[in-house]
This record gives sequence, C-alpha cells and structure tokens, in this order.
Amino acid sequence: MLAKPDQLPKFICPRTRQPLVQEGGTWRTDNNEHTYKIIDGFPIFVDFESSVLNVQDFESLHVPEVVERRKYGGLMSLAKKLVSPPKSATAANISELMSLLTNKSKEKNPRVLIIGAGSIGQGMQPLYDSSQIEIVAFDVYASKHIQFIADAHSIPFENDAFDAVIIQAVLEHVLEPSKVVSEIYRVLKKKGMVYSETPFLQHVHEGAYDFTRFTESGHRYLFKHFSLIKSGASAGGGTQLIWAIDNFSRGLFRSRIAGKVIKLLFFWLIYLDELIPEKYNVDAASGCYFLGRKSDKEITPKEAIAHYQGAQ
Repeated sequence: MLAKPDQLPKFICPRTRQPLVQEGGTWRTDNNEHTYKIIDGFPIFVDFESSVLNVQDFESLHVPEVVERRKYGGLMSLAKKLVSPPKSATAANISELMSLLTNKSKEKNPRVLIIGAGSIGQGMQPLYDSSQIEIVAFDVYASKHIQFIADAHSIPFENDAFDAVIIQAVLEHVLEPSKVVSEIYRVLKKKGMVYSETPFLQHVHEGAYDFTRFTESGHRYLFKHFSLIKSGASAGGGTQLIWAIDNFSRGLFRSRIAGKVIKLLFFWLIYLDELIPEKYNVDAASGCYFLGRKSDKEITPKEAIAHYQGAQ
C-alpha cells in the first residue's frame, strides 16, 4: 500500500543533495538557496535547469494534469485483453520479489520505491494490495498513485533509503539510463533489490520522449553494479511481431486506427510466446527484465559477454 506522509524517507534537494524542510507551500534547503513548490498537494522536486521537464508546464496549468490509463468496456475491453494480456513473466517476477522482501527481509515493513508510477503497471497490483509493503511512488505527472513529482535522474531521497526499487517501462524514456540506475543504486540499502523492465524490439512510443532500447545482455550490463537473481525476456517474439504489424499497418494506411484493427486480427501471435523456448525469445524479445541485488562488486565486460542467454 502507498506509504503515509510520515512514513516517507527524508527528502533531499535534487540539485545539491542537502536536506529539505517544509515551510508552508514549499520545500526548501536550510539556506533558502533552492525551493520547490507544492501544487495541489504534490511536491515538485525537479531541477528544471537540467530536466526535459519545463517549469512553465506546471505554472501555467496551476495544477499538474492528472493522467489515467484509458478504461475500456464491452467489446473494446475484450479486444484490449486479447492484444495485451497479462505478462506471466512479470507476475512471476513480482511474486518472487515480494517473497524475498516479506519472507527474508529483516525489515518489518519493507519500503519499495516505484519510479514512473503514475498508473499502476502491468502485474504490479499485488504490491499495492499488500499490507506488509510500504510503497513510495513518483512520476513526472500527478495521479492518485503517487506522492510527489520528480525526475528519475535525480531522486530526491537520502542514501540507503529503500529495500527495493521497481522501474517498469521507464528507462527507454530517460535521456541517461545509466545515471538513473546510479541513482537507484544510491537510494537502495545494502543488498537492496531492483526490478526493471525495458523494451528491446518495440517501435517508438511516447513520441519525442522515447530514446533507448536494450538487448537482454545490454540490460543486464546496465545494472552492472548489481548481482543477478534472474533475468530474461518479459515478452517474446510473438509480442514483438504484433508491435511490428501494428506499426507497419498504421504507416501503410496512414492511420493509427488501421494499425489497431489489423493488430487485433493477429492477436493470437502473442500467445505463441509460450511455445517459443526462452533462449529464442531472448533474441527476439519485445522486452526484457532484470531482477538483481545491490552489490559491492561490478561485473566485468567479459562477464557481460558470458551472460548471453540467447540461441546464437
């Protein structure tokens, strides 16, 4: 469940790393050098000078826009489920993470930071339903699922604050993924865990705010300061083929709707992921995942090469 305000770790300035104190409608550093507004109850911990976010977007709106995932009903709901079924890999990985947190953690109520939590990610609902786990969540827009707004390149928390960090479908949308991962490492406690999912063979989504793709091996090396618990394809070759059909069709017919309709005709390809051996899915993955633990040892380039789990 979402942590209450008094359960949050101490906030720090995203620019200077100094502690922040709340005063009225702002958070500020002790010397008043930097201040951060609270808008409609959401603190805005963003260094706008170095972020792709614009301060005008918040000032002109007065209140950050609340964004929710579109909800469907009737036949549209059925179509959505056919072309975007729950990922079995994600469900299994989140279950394992929760088990490690609640059964083996020394903390009574382990604290989990979710980056990019404006909407609840696929397979993440069990975390929010758990009374044993305290969730701290942020995104670059406001919603009922977060407590503050921030840029993941500079997480506004002190060191060693969390037992786990989850970053699902976010790293492709940041300019410097390695910097974000470094921040994740910093805010994790000793032997804290990270769970990440990123796309590999997916077309551009979120327009101008889509920057990077990772192979399974590249994704693992991105987390080179973490020991491996498990990694692999979060969605395989059938899923990535659906992406290709959708985007090919919308380009051919100059129509987003055409892409969605033709994609629906081939929805069954997604379910063939389960028939493809993991090593082949790794080479043709729509996306990949990494579950690891904070480590004092960095894996070497040779170890990264040896990690390869594909079929070639």
